[in-house]
Amino acid sequence: MRRFNPRLALLVLAFLSCASASPRTVLHQKQSPYTLVAVTQDAEGRRYLQFDESGALQSVVWPGQPLKLELGYTRMAMVGLAFVPRPQRILVVGLGGGAMPMFLRAVLPEAHIDVVDIDPDVVDVARRYFGFTEDARLKAHVADGRAFIEAKRPAYDLVFLDAYGPDSIPEHLGTVEFLAVVRARLTARGVVVGNVWEDPPNPLFSSMLRTWQAGFRQLYTFEVEDHANRIFVGVPSAEKQSREALASRAQKLERERGVPFDLSAMVLEGFADVTGRKELSGQVLKDKRQASPAPVP
Repeated sequence: MRRFNPRLALLVLAFLSCASASPRTVLHQKQSPYTLVAVTQDAEGRRYLQFDESGALQSVVWPGQPLKLELGYTRMAMVGLAFVPRPQRILVVGLGGGAMPMFLRAVLPEAHIDVVDIDPDVVDVARRYFGFTEDARLKAHVADGRAFIEAKRPAYDLVFLDAYGPDSIPEHLGTVEFLAVVRARLTARGVVVGNVWEDPPNPLFSSMLRTWQAGFRQLYTFEVEDHANRIFVGVPSAEKQSREALASRAQKLERERGVPFDLSAMVLEGFADVTGRKELSGQVLKDKRQASPAPVP
């Protein structure tokens, strides 16, 4: 946990208010048990969530308009729906402002969605400032993501891991043993989608790539245009996925589910199959309490 620095807090607020051409109004600032949480709003009504002093945007939301995914990585993460077009149970680790779970709730009204975040203040802010509303099919849980996944519960068709920061990775959520735990909570054709920052600013990017490659039978990555984010999709099954097949399914989603952005073009442009790539640098990240990773079944 980072130590709170009042001077840095003031610098963050100055950045939040002045960094854009359209100054943003500070709506909320609080030091949570884990980080500085700041909410701002621009003149057009978009609301922004930022943590600590990094300046990275955690969420950008139009309250009341869940189909508007403003951040490029959130749009690209929906490639998970091309891998699993009709998920019945979805888990999102890392709530932020709630942009992704609210989008998923809007386009998949029949799905059950669990969202887990370790920080109670983040959950409170999502509800108070970003329009995040729970119902019978969308539930938020304040808990550690790994402990939540390790608990006995029904399997998920899709798991989104959105708890990695630009230069800070929760150690216990980045290891091959953790990915084995997530894999064990998937249905037979389920997949895991992760939002991972490249290097820079994330010095562990190469190791995370190697770890995901070791943790799944197949690994696909998708570049996010003009951003340092990369979307990982880990697939436990042996069936290969082609760029063209994924783009075709994405296009069907746009037509049938009302996805309001060109996901199919993003898939075609950003797709890479790194399953058997041998030249990857970095080391497989492991739990400190264990000597060897769990094998991929």
